Formats: sequence, C-alpha cells, structure tokens
Amino acid sequence: MIREHFAALSEAATRTSVSAPKVQRWGHRLAGILDGGGRLLACGNGGSAAEAQHLTGELVGRFRHERRPLSAIALHADTSALTAIGNDYDQNELFARQVRAHGRRGDVLLLLSTSGTSPNVVAAAKAAQDISVITWAFTGPAPNPLAALCDDAIAVEAPSTATVQEVHLALVHALCASLDEALGVPT
Repeated sequence: MIREHFAALSEAATRTSVSAPKVQRWGHRLAGILDGGGRLLACGNGGSAAEAQHLTGELVGRFRHERRPLSAIALHADTSALTAIGNDYDQNELFARQVRAHGRRGDVLLLLSTSGTSPNVVAAAKAAQDISVITWAFTGPAPNPLAALCDDAIAVEAPSTATVQEVHLALVHALCASLDEALGVPT
C-alpha cells in the first residue's frame, strides 16, 4: 500500500512538474503585487484550508530566509467571521463574503480544492472576479468548475485526494521560492 502511494505521488509530481514555469510566473507576479502594497487571500476546505494557511504563514513569516513580512490572509482562519457568516448567510458565502471585505483590485486570491467543485470555493472565485481580484487555483484533476472559472489554474492529475494535497503542498513551496527569488531573497 505504501509503495503504491509513493508511486502515485511520484507520477503526479512528475506530471505536475511541467507547471514549473507557470508557478515561477505566478511567484514573480505575486512578488510585484505584494511589493506594491497588495495582498494575497487564500482559501480552501479541510486539508486545502491547512495548505492555504501554510502558504500565508510562509508569506507573513518567512520561507527560507529573512525578508519583510508580506500581506497574506487565510480566509478560514478568522473563526469568528467564519461562524458568523455561516450562521447568518448560506454556507457558500463563507469565503465569498470575506473576499468582498478584504479583496482589492489587483490583489490575488489563491483557491485550493482537491475536487475543484467545492461550492464555497467556487463562490469565492466568482466574488473575486466581480471586484477585479486575480484568481489562481490549485485543483485536482481537470476539467473542473474552479479551474475553468479562474484566471489561471494548475490541475493535479492524481488518483487520490491525499496525493493531490501532497502535490499542492509542493506547489505552495515552489510558489514561495519563486516569490522570494523575484524579491531578491537568497534561496
């Protein structure tokens, strides 16, 4: 079982490695946005939420080396706002309402979804586009509604949610490395 899992992970990582130039472009573009006073918003459910928070932690803190903190918000992490929105509105508004509150023209929303079909993540992408926030997604296998909706997406072709999430984490780290490179931070 473990060997099969590692084989699937290796195969998915190899297939996804063709996205390296895209991740580098995203990192360089995000560096310019954050350096210019913009921010990154990130969201996902379950393990994808954990990865969104991992990303924002790397940006507000540091990735490998010292640099100034960068503005990044994991939308699921404000539990008071999340539970109030969930109580007062439809569950599909959990992230979309926060995007409307925190997002500004030219900011970036990174959406993570292993299925690419999560209604609250798709609603967040739509809300972001309504206010001219750039939308990027890490998803599971394509085609899926989230990848089709976003300005750009990387769809991980893998047989299991666990494998998709593991490749998403590698993509998160690659994005951080590309961003630091663009900012001139040693890698």
